[in-house]
Amino acid sequence: MPGQDRIRSVELSSVVLPLSTPISDAKVLTGRQRPMTEVVLLFAEIRTEQGLEGIGFSYSKRGGGPAQYAHAKEVADLLIGEDPSDIPRLYERLLWAGASVGRSGLATQALAALDISLWDLKAKRAGLPLAKLLGPYRDSVRTYNTSGGFLNAPLEEVTRNAVRSLEAGIGGIKIKVGHPDPAVDRARVTAVREAIGEDAPLMVDANQQWDRPTALRMGRWLEQFDLVWIEEPLDAYDVEGHRQLADALDTPIATGEMLASVAEHARLIDARACDIIQPDAPRVGGITQFLRLATLADHAGLQLAPHFAMEIHLHLAAAYPREPWVEHFDWLDPLFEERLETRDGRMLVPDRPGLGITLSQRCRALTRESVVLGRS
Repeated sequence: MPGQDRIRSVELSSVVLPLSTPISDAKVLTGRQRPMTEVVLLFAEIRTEQGLEGIGFSYSKRGGGPAQYAHAKEVADLLIGEDPSDIPRLYERLLWAGASVGRSGLATQALAALDISLWDLKAKRAGLPLAKLLGPYRDSVRTYNTSGGFLNAPLEEVTRNAVRSLEAGIGGIKIKVGHPDPAVDRARVTAVREAIGEDAPLMVDANQQWDRPTALRMGRWLEQFDLVWIEEPLDAYDVEGHRQLADALDTPIATGEMLASVAEHARLIDARACDIIQPDAPRVGGITQFLRLATLADHAGLQLAPHFAMEIHLHLAAAYPREPWVEHFDWLDPLFEERLETRDGRMLVPDRPGLGITLSQRCRALTRESVVLGRS
């Protein structure tokens, strides 16, 4: 019987994906970070006695990837012999096994790959896409492009990328702001709005690089562009500053991608410090934690726009009661055999079971370390 299945093995892999072009946002131009040249991913492949398999992943940008892999390797053997359907219980067991290093941040990001793999497995066992297992409100989600609007790209390239993205069926455009020279931000936003027209959805992202006076001043100037949102105008942990800004501006405020636990998001939600919340399932600990957070956000009447990892977040956004957005990034495409489809401004939920992803040969070739726990 399916309910009697047990986990036979867990395979962990650390994969380093180089980016074709180094990426710079406002954090780089203010000297706080180096340009991003690669993404380090932690993959978990869970296999059962009955031959079923689940795939999940977490990731790190600029730092922390090897540590995620090391922590997952320390605790993942606790899954061997367990019923893979008992996901919340298994998550708690893994969490407490590493509780001395905390219940947020890197520790939970390491567990996220395992948790997501268990959910992928559960949906495959049911023969359903993950969204269908969770209970969707829609079979497609509004999508917007970010990867063409980084600050290192010349303005002409940014406007060209924006137009091409809309022509390719993506529904909105997000560009990076937060440049040390506000005139640069003004020129970029003005040019992109002119290029895509008044009716196309447009968002901006300051990547936490404004202080409170600058955020208010820029926010007031940006009101004229009818933006869908202003993202991360302030430090991610400045709850009071975000609340004040959300109260002062008509343009919605979006934030949350850098927070690494449900508890951190709960502070934002309780303070009514944003209009649109942007959790990242790999960062908050996986799908189990994301679903807890989504319930809180819906109860507070917030809109949802998950950060990055569209392969995961498309399913979760489809199951959110309020009409959400999902972020289109093609960076991870080389790692998977399948491609997500966009049409008429929306990303379509695939009909394949689970997340609907299969690791590519390219992904295998980019693997730096791997280990199999249990019986392969």
